[in-house]
Amino acid sequence: MKLSVKNIQGKDQGELEVKFQLIEDGRGTQAVHDTVVAYQAAQRSGTASTKTVGEVAGTNKKPWRQKGTGRARAGSFRSPLWAGGGVVFGPKPRSFAKKVNARTKQLALRKALSERLKAGDVVVVDDIKLSSPKTKDFLGVITALDLKGSTLIVSSGADKNLTLASRNLPDVALTTSESLNTYDVLRPDKLVFTRNAFEKVEARLAD
Repeated sequence: MKLSVKNIQGKDQGELEVKFQLIEDGRGTQAVHDTVVAYQAAQRSGTASTKTVGEVAGTNKKPWRQKGTGRARAGSFRSPLWAGGGVVFGPKPRSFAKKVNARTKQLALRKALSERLKAGDVVVVDDIKLSSPKTKDFLGVITALDLKGSTLIVSSGADKNLTLASRNLPDVALTTSESLNTYDVLRPDKLVFTRNAFEKVEARLAD
């Protein structure tokens, strides 16, 4: 497969041949699912916490004598049955992380990128260099490339002007070729790679 390479004015600058093998069949679907589930699980903070009977503040003294008061038996002010008492089987801080091996992650990324390439959702730009961090200048690039809907810009490295110019746009996100993951590939309507970034992603998928 060959991709047309454009400049930031939207004009053709040649072609780029995709060097990794696209996945044409149903292989990799489960890998994509497992990888996305693991990614979303890892985003959970897992900080919910409740206090057990042994952790809530209060005395161990018996509230009243066992018999003769007419009231129900009670042994602790910290009982889970009482307001302000401990919580039974409540949440505790935990990690929701799921393990996915490197081969599965690589297969998932290749499968996801293959589908986006076949759907025509990938745009390759020779380079995105802004002379100033103005959002107006970046919007000119978006317009020239005819990008509609949510867009992910994948660059080969951090670019201060690009970061500042795009941060006020709710439908635009930035990432680098090293940080690109399966979830990032699937989420936006369009993927915009710089030539150098695309080549680096290809190197990740070369095996």
